[in-house]
Amino acid sequence: MIGPYAGHFFGKSLSVPALYTSGSMILFPITYIFGDVFTEVYGFAASRRAIWLGFFGTALLYAVGALIIALPASPEWKNQQAFDTVFGIIPRILMASLIAFWAGEFANSYTMARLKLLTNGRKLWTRTIGSTVVGQAVDTTLVIVLTFGGTYRVQTLVKIIVTGYLLKVAYEVIATPVTYMVINWLKRSEHADAFDRDEDFNPFSFSEKEPSAS
Repeated sequence: MIGPYAGHFFGKSLSVPALYTSGSMILFPITYIFGDVFTEVYGFAASRRAIWLGFFGTALLYAVGALIIALPASPEWKNQQAFDTVFGIIPRILMASLIAFWAGEFANSYTMARLKLLTNGRKLWTRTIGSTVVGQAVDTTLVIVLTFGGTYRVQTLVKIIVTGYLLKVAYEVIATPVTYMVINWLKRSEHADAFDRDEDFNPFSFSEKEPSAS
């Protein structure tokens, strides 16, 4: 699964006429499409493992990146300042990205699994879109507030959150046909279609339960 580094790294605030959002809007919604595929085909437990792997993998990448930046450069290296500017990670952005990724992905996966049970596996679009509505609300709000709270005016924060949220949900709606194709292809090739009827939805539980079939 794509980690938060791939999405929130592009956290530059964009100034597009009538739009207030960040650059992460271009890539980050794709993580929710992957999350939908994981949960729909393999179940919540598989998605939970992927989320934790993405979380710890990204945390390790941040830590190694910070260490490399902190190590003294050789005399021949003339681009340290530019290197720091491009790859330097502000701790606040790091923490905001990790927290928002973790909370948003779990909200997305939980909603996806629950809606599948409620619809008895029918109307896939209701859960791909519904899970994004919930997950992106959690993620977008957390990452913007934790990253920019206290530095931007409240009105600007609200505009960034609302605009980014609506664009990300629209992104998912437009991508629904592609999501359908990937999910249906995987179900046929993997012979898998998980139903989390007896699943423990605790994100900190790592017990292995075989998901029931359709």
